[in-house]
Amino acid sequence: MDIPLWLALIVVGGLGVKLIRPPWWLVAVILLGGYLLADSVFAPLIDHTIKK
Repeated sequence: MDIPLWLALIVVGGLGVKLIRPPWWLVAVILLGGYLLADSVFAPLIDHTIKK
């Protein structure tokens, strides 16, 4: 099943804020970092690690 990246980020961010209650800026930094990492040269390495 393929899930759009933006939907996965919203779900993970929503659950994180609800369960852990971190500062809003920390959530924004983590989500933006994950989004940028997914579109970087490390994406194939991450994809290979996840699919093992």
